[in-house]
Amino acid sequence: MAGTGTSEGATRAPSACLRPFVASYDGYRMSGFEPGTHIGMPSPNLTVIVSIDSRLEIADSPRQGACSFGTLASGISAEPVTIAHDGNQHGIQLSFTPAGARALFGIPASALGDWMVDLAEVLPDAAELADRVASRPDWNSRFDVVDEILGRCLREQEVEPTLSEAWRQLVENRGSVRVAEVARDIGWSRRHLINRYTAEFGVTPKDSARIARFHRSHQLVRRATMPRLSDVATTCGYYDQAHMARDWRDLAGASPTQWRREEKFAFVQDRP
Repeated sequence: MAGTGTSEGATRAPSACLRPFVASYDGYRMSGFEPGTHIGMPSPNLTVIVSIDSRLEIADSPRQGACSFGTLASGISAEPVTIAHDGNQHGIQLSFTPAGARALFGIPASALGDWMVDLAEVLPDAAELADRVASRPDWNSRFDVVDEILGRCLREQEVEPTLSEAWRQLVENRGSVRVAEVARDIGWSRRHLINRYTAEFGVTPKDSARIARFHRSHQLVRRATMPRLSDVATTCGYYDQAHMARDWRDLAGASPTQWRREEKFAFVQDRP
């Protein structure tokens, strides 16, 4: 991931009332890189982007092709997105849990599916959020704005507890628990679980576990010093390194080694 550009950023946990709904705030600022593209990786969380001083340019996406956003909300997808950049990018990424879709957008995660929309379509205060974030001089004050605005947007909508438990078992265990076992544990048939789960989250139980396993491997592969791929595969619950490589080709469009070699502008869905 070497390059001639510079990068800086910050990460903070949301305020206590928001933590069940937003996993993290990640600020990023990149400048002076060569223009090019970057791969937005699949994640088990919904992605919200608030750009500062620029727009997020999507060069290619499976459903929507090329598009552009000042603020963006996207659902859970098993396919990568290609992001174009001019060598500079500045903004905040918010990782929403599926419960956050209900509590902050008032809709299930499945309503977004694997689409990207302007944040204003699902969060009425999006314009104020973008304006006030852009006006603040540092990350902490920007995160304070996010805390304030999201805090007042909270609604009393919840994911059904049985579905939340199924999500927890599948995603936290990253594929090590079979769907049939989860169905038995929560007292549903396998078919009923798949139907209800997909209707709420927009992905099947099997796909959500697969995305979570891949996401964990991506977090490890993108470290400054990459671990041995065989160790990554074992840690993340893959059968072997070849199994992990197949998932990477399907979900990232490249092998881990190829991604490391070609990715020179790691931001948006990648913590700086």
